[in-house]
Amino acid sequence: MAIACDHTGVELKKAIILVLKKQGYAIIDVGVDNPEPMDYPDIAWPFCQLVLEQSILGIIICGTGVGVSIAANKVPGIRAALCHNEYTARMSRTHNDANVLALGARVLGTEAAISLVEVFLSTEFAGGKHELRIHKITDIENRKNAFKRGEEA
Repeated sequence: MAIACDHTGVELKKAIILVLKKQGYAIIDVGVDNPEPMDYPDIAWPFCQLVLEQSILGIIICGTGVGVSIAANKVPGIRAALCHNEYTARMSRTHNDANVLALGARVLGTEAAISLVEVFLSTEFAGGKHELRIHKITDIENRKNAFKRGEEA
């Protein structure tokens, strides 16, 4: 499992890592570890590459979670879900096969964030009719990339 944050998410990231390590998760910490300003797109790219290369789930944190979710979702193959409650965390995995959970350190308390992480990590993708929808998302990514290359989609 991978985890990353910008400078606003350092303390929340540390708390999440502590809990997950106690539960036996192997954690790859992509950074950052201090409050020095770090632009979230700069951390999103290496984090997303790691998630894709290793086919693992990830958690990414910024102040609201909005910035990291937008940046992460620009990477083909990433399905980042910004969640604020257990229901959306569960559905992001069950229906959307989200591979990244985006969290806002300034909008969630530590206990709430940890609860969302636990739900996200313990929920499996349902497949079935939802599989078709995931393929349609991939088709959109492929069309976008073809458009950038000047090809027919």
